[in-house]
Amino acid sequence: MNLRSEKKANKKKKKWGKILITTFVLIFLAVGAYAYSVYHSLSNAVDTMHQPLKREKSEKRTDDLSLKDAQPFSVLLLGVDQRKNDRGRSDSIIVLTVNPQKNSVKMLSIPRDTRTEIVGKGTVDKINHAYAFGGVEMSIATVEKFLDIPIDHYIQINMEGFKDIVDAVGGVTVQNDLDFTYEGVHFTKGELNLNGEKALKYSRMRYDDPRGDFGRQARQRQIIQAVINEGASLKSLTNYGNIFNALGTNVKTSLTFDQMVTIQSKYKAASKNMEQEQLKGQGGKIDGIYYFNVPSEEKSRIQLIFKEHLNL
Repeated sequence: MNLRSEKKANKKKKKWGKILITTFVLIFLAVGAYAYSVYHSLSNAVDTMHQPLKREKSEKRTDDLSLKDAQPFSVLLLGVDQRKNDRGRSDSIIVLTVNPQKNSVKMLSIPRDTRTEIVGKGTVDKINHAYAFGGVEMSIATVEKFLDIPIDHYIQINMEGFKDIVDAVGGVTVQNDLDFTYEGVHFTKGELNLNGEKALKYSRMRYDDPRGDFGRQARQRQIIQAVINEGASLKSLTNYGNIFNALGTNVKTSLTFDQMVTIQSKYKAASKNMEQEQLKGQGGKIDGIYYFNVPSEEKSRIQLIFKEHLNL
C-alpha cells in the first residue's frame, strides 16, 4: 500500500470511528433520556399516589423509624372495594413486616370478618368495617390494637380499578388450584393467563371455595405478586406510561418517592424470603351475624411473632 492509499484508509477509519462514537453517544443520550422519562413519570405517579397519615408516627413506637438505617418496618396493605357514593370496605387486609437483619418479610392476611374492637368507634365489629367507619386512619389504629404492633405505612389499592393495573402490565399468569366458575367466567385448574377483568373476578370469589375468605386472600396475593413480577419485567418498560397512570389512579400510600427508593436499595434482599403466617380461629354467628373469632391465646401467638420480627 502506497503512502497516499494508507492516508486515505486512515482517514476512512477516523471517519467511521467518529460515526461509531457519535452513534454510541446518541444511543447513550437516548437511553438516558428514556431513563429520565421513566424516573420523571414514576416520580409524578408516586406524588399522585402519596397520601400522608395525619400522625407523625405510631404511638406504639418509642423512637422514630429510620428507613435509611435499614430498621425493620411494617406496612398495612388494604384492598378496598369502593362503590359509587360509598367509601367501601377493606375486603383484603394484609400486614407486612420487613426485617433486613433477618433478611425476611413476614405476611399476615387478616380475614375481613375477624371480630375485634374498632378503635375510635367504641364498638366490637368486623375488622373490615373500620375502613367504612373511619378510612385508612381507623383501619391502621384497629389493626395496631389487634396485633399490638406499630403500623408504619400503608398502601391502599382500589380493587375495582386493579383491573386497569393488570391490563397495563399486559395481563398476569397464575397457578390456580381450584376449579370454579364466578360471574360467568370458568377458571380451570392449572396455569391461567388473565386480563384485568378476569383477574378481578378470580380474586373476588370466596363462597364456592372450601377455604372461604382464606382462599380468596390467597388468590388476591397471587394477583398482586403476579402484577409485581410483570411490572418488573423488561417488556413492561415500553408501557411504563400506562402502568404509572393506572397506579397513580388506583393506589394511595403514605410512602414518598424517596422512601420507596430507600426501601429498594436497603431492603431488596429481604423481599426474596417471604414467609406467610396464618391466623387461626373459628367462624360462627353472634346475634345472627357471622364473625371470624380469634382466641386470645392465638392472638398472643401472632403478636409475639410480629413483635420479634420488628425487633420490639
